[in-house]
Amino acid sequence: MDRPSSVAQLSEVGWFSVRCVFRVGSDPKGQAYEERLTLWRAESFDQAITLAEAEALGYAADRTDTIFAGLAQAYRMFDAPRHGAEIFSLIRDSELNPQAYLTAYFDTGQERQGDVRAVSDERCRP
Repeated sequence: MDRPSSVAQLSEVGWFSVRCVFRVGSDPKGQAYEERLTLWRAESFDQAITLAEAEALGYAADRTDTIFAGLAQAYRMFDAPRHGAEIFSLIRDSELNPQAYLTAYFDTGQERQGDVRAVSDERCRP
């Protein structure tokens, strides 16, 4: 399927996902950063970002010691939301090999995450 032209992207209502970044905590030793993806119906990137930034400010205001860090990145979805739909894509140029890239940007050791395989493997043991 062909992707819509840039003219169509600006004149038709479509689905946009927007990633916003928040700082949680004010002490550098105890602070964390949260990335949230939200979904919006909008006519343009500008409108989607405006909607997401307003929501982000409200989200931060409703939480203790949380600020919107000011980053909002939008992605225009080419299909309506459905099971398995791509909701965000960011391309970054890098000369790193895959393992080094993942370590540099996604596995710094500071993430608050678990290993899904470890949980699944544990449940599968007799």
